[in-house]
Amino acid sequence: MQKNLTIQELLFSRGLPEKAKTKLIRHKDNTQSLNLYEMYRENKPAFLNYQSKQERDVFKGVEYIISFIGESGTLARFIGVYKVLSVKTNEENKFLYDLVELTGFKDLEDRVIIDWGKGTLSWHQWNSEKVVFEIAPPQTFYNKRFIGYLDFVIGFEELKDVINNKNKFKDWFLMLSAVKGIYLILDKSTGEKYIGSAYGDDGIWGRWKEYSITSGHGGNVKLQEIIKKQKDYGKNFQFTILMTLPKSLTDKEVIKHEELFKTKLGTKSFGLNL
Repeated sequence: MQKNLTIQELLFSRGLPEKAKTKLIRHKDNTQSLNLYEMYRENKPAFLNYQSKQERDVFKGVEYIISFIGESGTLARFIGVYKVLSVKTNEENKFLYDLVELTGFKDLEDRVIIDWGKGTLSWHQWNSEKVVFEIAPPQTFYNKRFIGYLDFVIGFEELKDVINNKNKFKDWFLMLSAVKGIYLILDKSTGEKYIGSAYGDDGIWGRWKEYSITSGHGGNVKLQEIIKKQKDYGKNFQFTILMTLPKSLTDKEVIKHEELFKTKLGTKSFGLNL
């Protein structure tokens, strides 16, 4: 009878010490107030801070933690191995762990899905074997084909990857450069919105490329002010298309549509448009 592959086999083969005191961690926000996977993908420092701060001394005596983010049912997505260096308490009597991520497991991060088993309420467990449910192809997002102008939202970090890898994303390049349009940028940390228009020769692709090479501001005054205060603030931006327009339209005609959306959504009075 063939034995099921476990996450331990994958990690031990890449250098995780087999006899080390290791815990498996399944992060899951049951209140649904946090999107932990989105935090991990787009604001990793915030996620690492979330992981390192605990109400109880759950990593006492632990040398390594194998970290996962809980998905539907009993599944969990592998996101890294961390060495526990030290622990201290703060003024709120919370335990703050100094964790350092090990680099030898990058090829498995965000790709390996395990079955946590029945005990999902037990979110931290000593090194019990967990069966691998799926190993996704590398860079799961990047294997996703362009599905339609109005059918996606994309984070700033993903947008940069798309723009910087045009040969890999030929369908995205062909579709986004084929049209002019009106787009929306959502600041996920505040809920404020910016509406812009793309009317250059390279269409939406050309306009969004400007955002990717300017840390997220694209030359917009209010966005420039925000990013000037925090250079990596663009990681909070999410891009989506509100309307596509034919490339035969003049700049003036495109801007007329843009102004209408600004009025509809109130982004001059309550958003990021001047």
